[in-house]
Amino acid sequence: MARPRAFDEKQVLNAVREQFWDAGYAATSLEDLMRVSGLGKGSLYAAFGDKHQLFLRALRSYTEDIHDSLRGTLAEAPRAVDALRKLLEAPVHERARRGCLMANSTCELGNADAEVLAHAHRTYETTTEVIGDCVARAQREGDLPAGVDPMALARAILAAQQGIVFMGRTGVDSVTLTATARSLADQLLSARSVD
Repeated sequence: MARPRAFDEKQVLNAVREQFWDAGYAATSLEDLMRVSGLGKGSLYAAFGDKHQLFLRALRSYTEDIHDSLRGTLAEAPRAVDALRKLLEAPVHERARRGCLMANSTCELGNADAEVLAHAHRTYETTTEVIGDCVARAQREGDLPAGVDPMALARAILAAQQGIVFMGRTGVDSVTLTATARSLADQLLSARSVD
């Protein structure tokens, strides 16, 4: 009879996710994973598989958490356009120097790892759909032009937001990042019709 696991799987995934986020995939060793998880090699591999499988599990848990948080943030805002503006400004405050784990991982591994690339594609499509729903809500609320394609604008917002994340990773100061985010929000979220 198998013994029940004596550790919290979510807690372990969060700990290894933080390690991968801080150091990247290649620079994270098995010893790092054992240290942050508190598990020995046998327990770690028995529960999660090898380093690559553990990384993919941690990456999936990250994107699930991001999507849950994004849905909540966008849905809770009294006005959808304000939620979209906040989305553009969020990287300045939340992870300017650390970047986005999904984007970091795609840059590091996307050309060599088909599973990471496929997960990145699914992640960005889901994110675009969530933002697109918020754009459509802003249109219904009269804050964005009805003639704008919600998915096209959602992709533009996501591209702008990821650009701000990247700028933060390069060391651009928060004052400049904030001004850039506000300028992008003013341009992308204008109530004027686009000719």
